[in-house]
Formats: sequence, structure tokens, C-alpha cells
Amino acid sequence: MGETAEETLKAEIQGTLARVTLARPKALNALTQHMRTRLSEQLWSFARDPQVYAVVIESESPRAFSAGSDVREVIGLARTEMAAGLKTFADEYSLNWQCECFSKPTVPLINGMVMGGGVGISQYGTHRVAGENYSFAMPETLIGLFPDVGVCHVFARLPQHVGMYLGLTGRSIGRADAYALGLVTHCIDLVHFDAIKADLADTWPVDPALDNRHQDCGAGELAPYRDLIDRCFSAPRVEEILARLEAVTGVQKPWADEVVADLRKRSPLALKITHRHIREAKTRDLRATLQADYRLAARILEANGDFYEGVRAAIIEKDGKPRWSPARIEDVTDAILEGYFAPLGASELALPTREDMQAARA
Repeated sequence: MGETAEETLKAEIQGTLARVTLARPKALNALTQHMRTRLSEQLWSFARDPQVYAVVIESESPRAFSAGSDVREVIGLARTEMAAGLKTFADEYSLNWQCECFSKPTVPLINGMVMGGGVGISQYGTHRVAGENYSFAMPETLIGLFPDVGVCHVFARLPQHVGMYLGLTGRSIGRADAYALGLVTHCIDLVHFDAIKADLADTWPVDPALDNRHQDCGAGELAPYRDLIDRCFSAPRVEEILARLEAVTGVQKPWADEVVADLRKRSPLALKITHRHIREAKTRDLRATLQADYRLAARILEANGDFYEGVRAAIIEKDGKPRWSPARIEDVTDAILEGYFAPLGASELALPTREDMQAARA
């Protein structure tokens, strides 16, 4: 028997707090279409409920907040009916925009991995709390996709081109780095999560409830490499990023060599798309970035290429041997990229303005 939306995404109101619990632990809370639909419905309900002061999003899994979207489901739907596959992306990006436009305090309590679609439902709230086991990553280039859910808008605004580094490599960071970069607002251990929920259920102001429990986690593991990242990942082309990394000498060479090895495993097409998308997101707001996400995702899904192959190699057959096309970064030409970034015309993703979204609460 298939999972239901009510089983995999639970919602309840306690006092003035609305609690949303991701409850698909065996799949590390990979978000399905019906989970996204239920979350959207609940957010509209909470926005209109005068009893609700704040919303907490949490996880039943001790290992993950959410490992992202269920890409097996996306691939399966697309192979059966392309329109259904495209709808999963359209609905996801619409939900991300809804999270951004939500008008009440939202407090994702994140302890464990948060990736992909999990970032999309947690990054745009008013607060983001990282537990001691927090781990952030956008690893999409490893499966022939790109960092979507609007996160290229975030990456484009991180200091010292760390966003380009995170987007291309898909490497994970812990909560100290995430706090230093502004990806989370507070570092609070899991043991305090219940007390936070109790305070919010009693309509305590959110900021003091979190500020009083925040702890200093230090500079983070990326701190010694920030200048190197800035120097290498500021390059105008992916080929030059690799050349700069390969030219690193001295004590930082082993780290740079590992980054090169990571990049070489990823889809060359996805790397080129991601690089251009992050650079262009500097001049886009979140709404426009999500619309560009859909344009790219639609082209990638319809191409039946690296995304399908990446999911096969990493998730379905797990042989770790994707056959990328083109196989070399140098063979991903500007003309190829233009085809992916070209407008979709009447098929573009339509997102309401922020004003229209907030007016729809009534």
C-alpha cells in the first residue's frame, strides 16, 4: 500500500504553534508530490488561521531533515507522462515561493542532513535553526541537475564566491560554516528543540526564544580556504576554475586536488549550467530565479539525458559510473547552453507577485 500525504507529512496545532513534521524516515524524508501538496495546503491554512502565531517544520528522522525531492518519482512520472514530470518541478518551485511569501514566523528545526528540496522548504522562512548534526548540501550536479529550488539566488549572494563552490561541488558543510554564511540564523542543540516549541506554543516572541539558546560554534571548516575559494571560483568559466585549482601549490594543494576530483565526477553539462545560473542570479530576485529554475529543469527533463543517467548511476542502479553527454567540460559549448536557457514562451512558470500571494491569505 502506498504512503499517504497524512502519513508522510503530519500537521497539528498546539496552542499558538503550528507544527509540521516530515515523517518519511526510511526515505530520509525525500519529498514526494503529495507531501508538497499537503504542505502547501497547510501553509495556506496556517496563514489564514488567527490562532496560529508561528510555524515549526521538523523531522521524525534522526538522520535527516530532508534529503531532497524524490527524484525517482520525478523520473518515473516523466517517463510515463512528461506533463506529470514537469508538474512536479512547477509545484515544487511554487511551494518554494509560497514559503518565501508566508507572512508568519517560521522556524525549521534542522538536525541532520538538509539537501535539495529540503533546502527549498526551509531556507526562505524567517528563522533557521541548526542542531548539532546539521549538514547542508546541494549535490544536484552529481545527478546531472543543477542547484534548484531558488538556491542559486542565495548562492549568488554568499561572500567570496562560496556559493559557486557549494553549487558546483555539491560538498556539504556543517552548522558553523552555515551560520557564518547566513544559511542558518541560530545554532541550537537538539535537546532544546522541545523547549523552543513549548515557548512558541505559548506565544513567546520568536527572537528571544531562539537568541537565548544560540551557541557559538566557531569559524567553521571552510574558514582556512575562503580566500582560495574566492580566487578559484571567481573565474568566468568552469574550465578556468579547474585550471586555477590544479595550479594550487603548498599546504592547500591536497584540498584543492580533492575539489578537482569532486568536480570531475559531476556532469559537465550540469556544471556549466550551474555556473551560468549562479552568475545570472546575481541580478535576479528569488521569484525570477525560481522561474529560471523551471525553464532549466523543463529543458533538462525533456532532453532525457544527464539527469536520467545521473539518477540511474547514483540512486537506481548505484553503480557510480554515469555516462555523461557531453563527456568533457570543454565540449559543453555556449551554443548548447543557450538551448537550455532559452525562454519557454507560453510554457514559462507563472508565479504570482508577492503582493498577490499575501492578498490571497484573506
